[in-house]
Amino acid sequence: MFARSLAFTLFAAPVLVSAAPAADELTQVQQHLAGVASMTASFSQTDRNDRVLTGTMTLKRPGKIRFQYQKGVPQLIVADGRSLYFIDYQVRQVERWPIGNSPLAVLLNPKKDIAKFAKVVPTGSDNVVSVEVYDNDHPEYGRITLIFQKNPSAPAGLMLQGWVALDSQNNRTTIRLSNQQFNANVSDGTFRWNDPRKQGPR
Repeated sequence: MFARSLAFTLFAAPVLVSAAPAADELTQVQQHLAGVASMTASFSQTDRNDRVLTGTMTLKRPGKIRFQYQKGVPQLIVADGRSLYFIDYQVRQVERWPIGNSPLAVLLNPKKDIAKFAKVVPTGSDNVVSVEVYDNDHPEYGRITLIFQKNPSAPAGLMLQGWVALDSQNNRTTIRLSNQQFNANVSDGTFRWNDPRKQGPR
């Protein structure tokens, strides 16, 4: 399950020879991440059982993200700046992780230096950049591979297309993004949520 594993294969890229050095591409990814204060997008999520769910993602850095699932899915994933929560309204259960222990930390912390943990993965395309982030000192945090498409209209010339994440048990989930919008005003209230264990919002 996506929410319990937080494990996020994207489309195959055309076979072309990449001209940009890996170090330059990693720097470009760093610049992109630093240039994103907020982001909204539609998402399609495929889990290890090939179940597909859709919804909307809202990100505000530092530390806030919300995955609002399609109507009829009684689940929510939200980070409020301190912790990442999985809320299952059907069974009235809430699970919590420190943000830094999630593969999503690379997206949520604008000050994180990913050069220590990241490597460029060849894609075979001049227009696609893939970066895998994995901390050898903390394998329990999982592994995430970010997929970008070069786009001059996006921050630092990169458009985040999605990611693939593996948790420590090798559970895989793939996220594909569309309708990406960057750096619009996003209210902190977007990241509040109703706790099913009691009355009242968080």
